[in-house]
Amino acid sequence: MALGFYMDEHIPRPITAGLRARGVDVLTVQEDGRRAEADPAILDRSTELGRVLFAFDADMLREATRRQRTGGQFSGLVFAHPTRISVGACIRDLEFIAKAGDLEDLANQIIYLPL
Repeated sequence: MALGFYMDEHIPRPITAGLRARGVDVLTVQEDGRRAEADPAILDRSTELGRVLFAFDADMLREATRRQRTGGQFSGLVFAHPTRISVGACIRDLEFIAKAGDLEDLANQIIYLPL
């Protein structure tokens, strides 16, 4: 079964639109009414929703890494540095993860883009 993404608030709209055009289940922080919430709350929310978080935010990466080290739980994080990957590559890699990945396999994991 395909997994869904929860898009951090700094993700450009063309990435979200491109994924939706390819049939990927995507919910943005803005659509969920969670704009400007703290990173731990966003990571908790993605877990609550059963979605993998996609972020460009290095602070979010630090929070996920902290949870890995301390045994904290989260549904998974896909991280990309915005200047090191194109919009097209993000869409391609995220589509692959969504259609080939399994939420249980990504739990408490960090995946870096590009793949």
